[in-house]
Amino acid sequence: MSRSQFPRAQDHRAISSRKALSQNFLTDSAVARRLVESSRVGPADLVIEVGPGDGMVTRPLLARARHVIAYEKDRHFAERLRSRLGHHEHFRCHLADFREVHPPGQPFAVVANAPFGITTDIVRWCLDARHLTSATLVTQREFARKHTGDYGRWSKLAVANWPEHRLGLGMRIGRHLFRPVPQVDAAVIHLQRRPEPLLPEGDLPDYRDLVELGFSGVGGSLAASLRRAVPARTAYRACAEAGIARDQPVGFVPPDRWIALFKALSH
Repeated sequence: MSRSQFPRAQDHRAISSRKALSQNFLTDSAVARRLVESSRVGPADLVIEVGPGDGMVTRPLLARARHVIAYEKDRHFAERLRSRLGHHEHFRCHLADFREVHPPGQPFAVVANAPFGITTDIVRWCLDARHLTSATLVTQREFARKHTGDYGRWSKLAVANWPEHRLGLGMRIGRHLFRPVPQVDAAVIHLQRRPEPLLPEGDLPDYRDLVELGFSGVGGSLAASLRRAVPARTAYRACAEAGIARDQPVGFVPPDRWIALFKALSH
């Protein structure tokens, strides 16, 4: 057996590092291009890429975006990416943990095939970034379906942020298109900031308090949870106005019904 059939020493270290950081990199350039196309970034856009690894997604991003800033936590990949793509004037790669980065003070998009273990942190970072316009995130498929209502259920994270952001399910990516191969398939979440919130900005804290109350898990239904804060008659009337059944479990209430409920209670 020839030496070329064994990983080189530095490749072995890279594989070990990917496993330690829960990184699973795309191996199919066509899928990477589809991912970038689905993000709809264009020549006017500033894009932040999270966990670029060996640059499979970075290359098609550089072909479309005005400026690409990548954050890579693994020194091996950061240095290799600078060596391979550093000649592009509209590209920068920083050795840093993305979660500790301050968002840009100008409109920007995020594209990430990041470690599955920090998916929730990345989603929350994006939701909190005031100037974010959109995010295209590769996640575990179950995570993507859970937070986009694909199971017929909605997560508290999605409901609480719905007035300001749309969350939609994108393409499915088979597990064998990654290295190392993860245990489950992946899918894309498309997160987009609304041009105008569905509620006035001053109402958003109260709306999120309502969502927190509703997801408290007390009583077995959204109406039952509401009765902890308002009289039963008020809770039932507001639910009826919002099109929510008295016995409807909280997770099965779509985000638009939550907004209708908030308005009914406010009135």
